[in-house]
Amino acid sequence: AFALFMVLSAWVFGIAVGLVLMSIRPWMPKFAPILMLIIGRVNIFASGKMFLGNSLSFAKLKLFDWNPLFHIIDQMRGAIFLNYTPRNSEVSYVYEVTFALIVIGMMGEFFSRKHVSRSWFAH
Repeated sequence: AFALFMVLSAWVFGIAVGLVLMSIRPWMPKFAPILMLIIGRVNIFASGKMFLGNSLSFAKLKLFDWNPLFHIIDQMRGAIFLNYTPRNSEVSYVYEVTFALIVIGMMGEFFSRKHVSRSWFAH
């Protein structure tokens, strides 16, 4: 059950990131797709799916610790594998970052809807 909850947490985190990127798109229409590509590529490496969180040194842990997907994957490992207990990841960090991104994305979307002109996209 907890593993499914972590999958749903990853999904909601993806929605939160997408909401922020969607609010940026009207203001930077050429940069937003590039930023989406960069975020996707960085998450391939920085999610930590190739590394066990417990086996990383402190210096290497700091390369992945900022990413909520690292925490989700590490917690999911703890839920699925009996002999793995995550020590270097927190579920609360995922919720805090996701909530902050949702709030920022909603504020940006509200501001964009009020201030973006249709003539910006006229061809």
